[in-house]
Amino acid sequence: MRRKIVEVLDREINPYVAGHGGKIELEDFVDGDVYLRMTGGCQGCSASSATLKQGVEKALRKAFGDRINRIIDLTDHAHGENPYYA
Repeated sequence: MRRKIVEVLDREINPYVAGHGGKIELEDFVDGDVYLRMTGGCQGCSASSATLKQGVEKALRKAFGDRINRIIDLTDHAHGENPYYA
């Protein structure tokens, strides 16, 4: 399942966020919960929560349906500089 989630991220999500200098990585998949980390321009971006809900979550739910419980963002958005808006 982890490999399939990474494939969806790489095919449907990361090409879009790469245009803003970002990337979304799978940290873990446990009991239906997907743990993600946003890097680059996504870290600290004011639109990151919208990207997570409207982009990532929709794509994963479309691909995997009920096999996905929660999408959990592990990103520390308050840490460091925001490279996209710097």
